Amino acid sequence: MIKRFLNYVEIQTKITSVFAFLMTLSYLKYVDQKINWKVTAVFIASAFIFDMTTTAINNYIDTKTNGQMLRFERKTALWIIYVMFILSASLGLYLVYLTDITIFFLGALCFICGVFYTYGPAAISRLPLGEVISGFFYGVMIPFILIYINIKEGTFLKFDFNMVTISIYLSVIPLLKFILFSIVPFCTTANIMLANNICDLEKDVKVKRYTLPYFIGDKSIVLFEWIYYLSYLSVFIMIVLKILHPLCMIHFITIYFVRKNIIKFKLVQDKEITFILAIKNYVIIMASITALIFISSII
Repeated sequence: MIKRFLNYVEIQTKITSVFAFLMTLSYLKYVDQKINWKVTAVFIASAFIFDMTTTAINNYIDTKTNGQMLRFERKTALWIIYVMFILSASLGLYLVYLTDITIFFLGALCFICGVFYTYGPAAISRLPLGEVISGFFYGVMIPFILIYINIKEGTFLKFDFNMVTISIYLSVIPLLKFILFSIVPFCTTANIMLANNICDLEKDVKVKRYTLPYFIGDKSIVLFEWIYYLSYLSVFIMIVLKILHPLCMIHFITIYFVRKNIIKFKLVQDKEITFILAIKNYVIIMASITALIFISSII
């Protein structure tokens, strides 16, 4: 039962959210920010369960057209989705209670996009937006919310509203620093989706799923490569601007291993053989920078 459930929610793919959490927590420690473990635990639990929920929704809907079998009877599979969704939403609302209304709107955005990623007549997964959406929510929203709930109110933004006006105040410099910080998880996550869509291109077209590789063709391989280089460029800029410790220069050693995997993927794009290279590159890059930020925090 447990094994079937873990397969249903594709637990092995949740590495993207786990490393996003770890990298952000390491950065909070590096900048000497006290972590509120209660709100952090509530957020991580809500986000992780919702991540499993979106995967389950994706599998439930896709198995209607791709000929594959669900791990459970369809009625049972649907109830599992309902239970996880309610649990995740409840934890999200509790997080709003512990923090502020801004988290409600950010969380609502995550829930809406998560549900409509595969559900509905214009599902996001059937459009050339998967890479941007996955990169944004795993690489930007998770770190942003995790930092937001742990820092002083107003550091990034302040949201005020009443029956007459809605006001949003943005702090430009902190937000620019955060954007640089989020580029690494954004790029590495987006490339997992891009590699998946490249490998599944022919299958996707058969079920009328027109992803980014369908529109840009062979340029998707070039994009796959340069997205990784963009992540390294962002680390270099952060070191130069003293957002990260100079120790993080060690991170550039990983280019050698990432480059080898890029070359292998450029030669063959196969879901069973080379898709795993995008996962390996994600782990190499994210584990390296996360570990170096953490070590920097205790030097």
